[in-house]
Amino acid sequence: MKTLYLVRHAKSSWKVEGVQDMDRPLKGRGVRDAYSTSEWLREQNCIPEHIVSSPATRALHTAIIFSKNLSIHANEIQMEPGIYHANTKDLLQIIRNLSDEHSSVMLFGHNPTITDVVNKCIDHRIDNVPTTGVACLRFDIDEWKNLDKKAELVFFDYPKRRREN
Repeated sequence: MKTLYLVRHAKSSWKVEGVQDMDRPLKGRGVRDAYSTSEWLREQNCIPEHIVSSPATRALHTAIIFSKNLSIHANEIQMEPGIYHANTKDLLQIIRNLSDEHSSVMLFGHNPTITDVVNKCIDHRIDNVPTTGVACLRFDIDEWKNLDKKAELVFFDYPKRRREN
């Protein structure tokens, strides 16, 4: 069994002028949402063995906040440059190349690719994975390279959903 947590980075700021897209920081709301979502995951005992992140500032900052709240040392975050510009096919290949020593991995990336990969892996459709949204997928496989099988959507959560409940 393999468990994959696909996380869209938290809300980023467009206010900082002259900053390239790769370097856009998180907004205050993004930081708060990253803390609340990672705390919720900790309460649900959803703690991955490994974290992989896009090197974009907004994704990596989100991953660092999650790692702190999930008691995973930030130095253990694997930065994967290919996630930043990945399309669906590229991201699926990055996932297939994960080490089989990890049964559960949390991957931080960007839309529309995160939403597209979730929809490729499940039998129904999610319109959008919003910022700081998390989709937990469970695959009945022993090796990541066999990711072609459909996954069970264990849960799909995001900050607005928890605020509404």
